[in-house]
Amino acid sequence: MHELSIVMNIVEIVEENLQQSGAKAVTEIELEIGSLSGVVIEALEFALEEGIKNTILEHARKNIIKIPGRARCNKCSHEFDVDDLFTPCPECSSFDSTIMQGEELRIKSIVVE
Repeated sequence: MHELSIVMNIVEIVEENLQQSGAKAVTEIELEIGSLSGVVIEALEFALEEGIKNTILEHARKNIIKIPGRARCNKCSHEFDVDDLFTPCPECSSFDSTIMQGEELRIKSIVVE
C-alpha cells in the first residue's frame, strides 16, 4: 500500500511548514486527490487514520477533495470527462488527448494555530 508512504510524506511536509511558521498545532489539513493519480481514496483515508497517530496531525480535521479526470482532445479540441488514461474522445474517437485535471496529489491548505 503506497498510500501509507504518501501519508508519511504529508506528515513530513506539514512538520516542516509548522516549524517555519512558528505555529503550535495543526487544526485542519485539506488534500486534493485526482481520480487519475493512482491513489485509492479509501486506502488513503485508512492510512491517514493509522499513519498520523502520535504526530502533529493526529487531532487535525482532514478534508479530502476528489478531483475528477478531465481531458482535451488534441485532434478536435473537445473537452471530456475521463475515468482512466485511455479514454477515447467521444466526438472523434481519437486517443490523442491531454489530461487537464485528475492527476493531482497535493496539500491544498494547512490551518494552524
